[in-house]
Amino acid sequence: MIWMDYTVHSYANGDFTVEGEWPGEVMGLDREGNPGAKSRPLYRPGDVFIVDKDGVLRKSDELNVLLLKYKAKKRSTSQ
Repeated sequence: MIWMDYTVHSYANGDFTVEGEWPGEVMGLDREGNPGAKSRPLYRPGDVFIVDKDGVLRKSDELNVLLLKYKAKKRSTSQ
């Protein structure tokens, strides 16, 4: 996918946002801010993405599993 119709804004703290032609377009909102404009929005509030070694963002629905793995790895490296 090439994001030709979107603008990516990055911030000094490392955050970034993707903007469409109107606020909320990438999250499936229509021009008036109503949900349902797109059947497959780019992302939605609450989505979690994991960045792999190649820089690819992969959507993850298993936030608890991710947190448990992180905590286990942190414990094993601190011992």
